[in-house]
Amino acid sequence: MILHCTQKLIPRIPSATDLPEVVAERDAQAGPLSSWHGHLLTLDRRQCVLFCHDITRYVLFMPGLRAPQLAELGHRHRDLFLAVLEAQGLTRERIVRVGLMLGPLEVHRSTDRSVLGSMRVAADDLKYGMLNRTANVMDLDPIATSLALNERPCRANGALMWPQQAMYGLVERL
Repeated sequence: MILHCTQKLIPRIPSATDLPEVVAERDAQAGPLSSWHGHLLTLDRRQCVLFCHDITRYVLFMPGLRAPQLAELGHRHRDLFLAVLEAQGLTRERIVRVGLMLGPLEVHRSTDRSVLGSMRVAADDLKYGMLNRTANVMDLDPIATSLALNERPCRANGALMWPQQAMYGLVERL
């Protein structure tokens, strides 16, 4: 799995020293599920990570991470992604296949402005929508929050899409 990190997230990941610039063909070889963007948000004085899949704009939200948890970000991403897919209603066989396709975590500095724009909209929905209905960010369930963030339309390279349906279609084609 290739994780394109923003400047806020890079210093928080211990294994992210001397990162190479990713080549575009490397992303294409990695597979349709393995290219993600990650961004660090500070909500209620807690470090939260927002992930966005490059193709489908599927969003995952992890609240309240500490330094040791950021060190194992790849495993945490995989676990949350598979749990959200299971809550979405995918069969167990497909979830196992998706888990095998993700691969080990590779962190890169290069980012895509279109994906970052989609992440900004998701972060705003989170900050000004969902977070206003709870007392603390730690009260937000990561699975339910991720599902809610994927049930809204977004634009990707000029096309309107629904992230939950786009990810479901991508997983079905595997």
